[in-house]
Amino acid sequence: MQRLRTTCCIAGGGPAGVMAGYLLARAGVETLVLEKHADFLRDFRGDTVHPSTLEVIAELGLLEEFLRLPHQEVRLLRGQIGNRLLTIGDFTHLGTRCKFVALMPQWHFLSFLAEQGAGLPAFKLRMRTQVTDVIETEGRASGVRAEGPDGPLEVEADLVIAADGRHSTVRARAHLEVQDMGSPIDVLWLRLSRKPDDSLQTLGYFNHGRVIVTLDRGDYWQCAFVIRKGELQDLQLRGIESLRAQIARIVPKFQDRVAELRSWEDVKLLTVRVDRLRQWWKPGLLCIGDAAHAMSPIGGVGINLAIQDAVAAANLLAVPLHEKRVTPEHLAAVQRRRTFPTHFTQSLQILIHERVINRVLASDESVDPPWQVRLFDRVPALRRIPARVVGVGVRPEHVRAGPGAS
Repeated sequence: MQRLRTTCCIAGGGPAGVMAGYLLARAGVETLVLEKHADFLRDFRGDTVHPSTLEVIAELGLLEEFLRLPHQEVRLLRGQIGNRLLTIGDFTHLGTRCKFVALMPQWHFLSFLAEQGAGLPAFKLRMRTQVTDVIETEGRASGVRAEGPDGPLEVEADLVIAADGRHSTVRARAHLEVQDMGSPIDVLWLRLSRKPDDSLQTLGYFNHGRVIVTLDRGDYWQCAFVIRKGELQDLQLRGIESLRAQIARIVPKFQDRVAELRSWEDVKLLTVRVDRLRQWWKPGLLCIGDAAHAMSPIGGVGINLAIQDAVAAANLLAVPLHEKRVTPEHLAAVQRRRTFPTHFTQSLQILIHERVINRVLASDESVDPPWQVRLFDRVPALRRIPARVVGVGVRPEHVRAGPGAS
């Protein structure tokens, strides 16, 4: 068995894990990120890079290079409710450098961060290495066990950060208590070709008992087809033809391409969970991102929250990690810092589930926009509120831990 020693071991190479690893290594903390897959090329992951995340990238001095990567820019938040096209959010008034949401395949985002990290002496990334257990010594986490391409691996670390997603192995092995907030929906992810004469708008469509969100990915549309929790089996029994017909009914421009969905193999299920840990940490271990709080896909804010967690963790832990004096109080401070944004966002998502999504899914009739939504469309100044909540969130984090923290 191979044995390694590092200051901080991070389980999971998603947005929270790679960003935390990069920020800590940039501050001079020896950091090892373990990612179970061989690469970052997995489709139907969250692909929205919000203005607050772009602000973090700018603070790192990487924005110009980052924006050279293939991406699309969304400046207005629009939805078609029934037969009415409404604008409900306007990012162009945000007080950030980038006044748009960047739509970028997550593998580009993660590869970019990993490449930047590779230039730092303190940053190490091991692919094809899956964390399987937490090592405990005298009541505190002291490392992890993993399986890598060369066999079993043990990593001793002053701190373990769990960033291994909503089905976190680390939080399960650490026996941290999860509060399930409940979710009435699941999402089917699929892609349809984008034609040159298609509108450039990224839209949400709400009508006839269905919600569909279309994200412009350049040469194709990435589509989220919202269903009631547990409805997939009934849909599959009716056949892929039924799904095609429902998509074409809600988004008529797709009538000429729904046949691209040849079978259910072209459709991926995202089981939506909204949950959070009562306590994100135990001595020697901290959970961030989806491992600490799984978010609904509403607003695409899950990545944003995960990145903000990573920034807060690096800001609060870089110096104590560098000085080998991380205490439970330091870990509790990260949770305190990020509790309000997490609770606020999840509460808002649950409210939207109950007041909007459930209402649409409950009836096959054509729907009318609620008066509150119509008000955002009629009063342009009000559009800044949804843009702020989606694009920046509450209590945005800024990079403080700089190179050579000591």
